[in-house]
Amino acid sequence: MDLISIDGWYLLLRWIHLLAGITWIGLLYYFNFVQGEWFKETEASAKSAAVQKLVPRALWWFRWGAMFTFLAGALTLLTKGHQAGWEIYATSWGIFILTGSLLGTLMFLNVWLIIWPKQQVIIASTNQVAEGGEALPEVAACTAKAGLASRTNTLFSIPMLLFMASASHLPMSVTEETNFTSLFWVLAVIIGVIQVNAIVGKPGPMASVKGVITSGCVLTVVLYGAIGILA
Repeated sequence: MDLISIDGWYLLLRWIHLLAGITWIGLLYYFNFVQGEWFKETEASAKSAAVQKLVPRALWWFRWGAMFTFLAGALTLLTKGHQAGWEIYATSWGIFILTGSLLGTLMFLNVWLIIWPKQQVIIASTNQVAEGGEALPEVAACTAKAGLASRTNTLFSIPMLLFMASASHLPMSVTEETNFTSLFWVLAVIIGVIQVNAIVGKPGPMASVKGVITSGCVLTVVLYGAIGILA
């Protein structure tokens, strides 16, 4: 069978990557575009019930969707390098896929190192209050940190999806003088500055749904424009 081959393995990894990615990004958009806005308008009792019963279920699929997306993506890159030769990452395809992978990896780390730990505190505090206790003192700070990381992931997802698609469907025209290593590091620095803000900064225009979508589109233009200028 064709599936029992290196090509079949590559196809399986891409399928898992896409399936898990749809689950992950779909829930990311649900949290930011639906649940978060509903929380702003609903009564405290309804919000408490949602945090106790709905949010933990959604976060389970969310974080494990991120995990399987990351693992399948990493194995896909390794398989591609083994198949086509590692020099493929010094091509137009490589610069697009690695930029998308960088964005996706930061999103994965934000989920497991910021969003999920902070959400655990929020859920524990809500359960404690529901049982007649006091809210945990760090819950406000955790809410702000988790919210900023989630907004940043939403911002990153917009250019990430374009770069992933561009790798195969819109390769750029390059010259022999193009320095792909330097080009990648320029993009990485831009992305890194935003990631630092996700850890220690403020949401700024990302505080609203409209703002985060607009910011994501602007970042996409900046990153894509940088490639067009530097390549």
